[in-house]
Amino acid sequence: MIQNDASILGLLMVVLALVFYTASLSGIFWKKLYSVIPPLLLCYFIPGLLNTFGVIDGIDSQLYPVVSKYFLPACLVLFTIGMDWHALIRLGPKAIIAMLAGTVGIIIGGPTAIWLVGTISPATLVGEGADEVWRGMATLAGSWIGGGANQTALKEVFQPSDRLFSQVVAVDVLVAELWMALLIYGAGMASRLDKLLGADGTAVLEVQNKLIAQQSGNARIPQMKEYIYLAAIGFGASGVAHLLADQIAPFIGTNYPDLAKFSLTSTFFWVVTISTMIGISLSTTPLRKLEYVGASKIGSVFLYVLIATIGMQMDLKAVMDNPGLFAIGFIWMCTHAIVLLAVCKWLKIPFFFMAVGSQANMGGSASASVVAAAFHPSLAPVGVLLAILGYAVGTYGGYITALLMQWISHTL
Repeated sequence: MIQNDASILGLLMVVLALVFYTASLSGIFWKKLYSVIPPLLLCYFIPGLLNTFGVIDGIDSQLYPVVSKYFLPACLVLFTIGMDWHALIRLGPKAIIAMLAGTVGIIIGGPTAIWLVGTISPATLVGEGADEVWRGMATLAGSWIGGGANQTALKEVFQPSDRLFSQVVAVDVLVAELWMALLIYGAGMASRLDKLLGADGTAVLEVQNKLIAQQSGNARIPQMKEYIYLAAIGFGASGVAHLLADQIAPFIGTNYPDLAKFSLTSTFFWVVTISTMIGISLSTTPLRKLEYVGASKIGSVFLYVLIATIGMQMDLKAVMDNPGLFAIGFIWMCTHAIVLLAVCKWLKIPFFFMAVGSQANMGGSASASVVAAAFHPSLAPVGVLLAILGYAVGTYGGYITALLMQWISHTL
């Protein structure tokens, strides 16, 4: 068993590098493998296998506390600083409405799924303390509205057990990847689906042409000083968030102890909230242009290190201990889909905006851009733009969903 944290970190980085390298290969074997098993799943589960079979000591390692404290807030800032409000407005209201309708579907779907499954099978929700199912599903809400960074933020706020979180990650990946596969399949018949929705697809073509021009005009090679700026903004904002959170959380805990049930006495809740607010605020300044030199890419590096350190705490033997969680996930996804379809049919929103808006919620920037690119490669930035909006609202929307699920769970 490897117990030295420096050695464990080195091993995790090699694992991430191998996953990304093999995912980029053009061989038939690797293409077939990654068409079935998404790279993100391996970034969670290979470290989990290393821990489960005793290769590394993931439980007692101090890597995750350090990475979550320093990298997670910086990650949230770097993801949200690239919010291009003008570009979002140019996409038109239908793109944003579709994305927000998906968010509402997830906020409604979580409590609905908890209620239905809890009514039919109360044993599925049974748990004490950190094993209360709603705590684990709170992290799923963060993931499905925003992304991995929001999921990690809510994991720190609601503190599910490592065993429960392992199960939730399996539900997250399985259900989200199934839904993404359906959306990509639908991209091949977008014109027929637009007819069913009563939508006009010419708006998508206009967006496509504008984005081609924008990409060619802003692409440039980053300089060393710009990487320093990114590090300063990410870690500087993280420092400010920690400084303020250390004052706010104790103040609320001392003067308003009843707010503890809303996690408002949690220091980490305020860290992620303030970090996200700083990122959104900076996106309205010229600093937003740092996105052109890789702000979200650096944020993604931080995110994958987080994913690997989360994965190394998993005991994969516990994943199938509670199969009822998969029922919650599927009902949740179906509710999201029904709400989204209803809104898009009502407002005659093209299938492209529906698909990308949905994936901006359930998958984050990487998979949202993949779904967008399935329509046309130049449309990939639409997925990124809407996913950044998801990152901005993910922690807050996930937090509201978690409180609703907590209320449902305690009233059943």
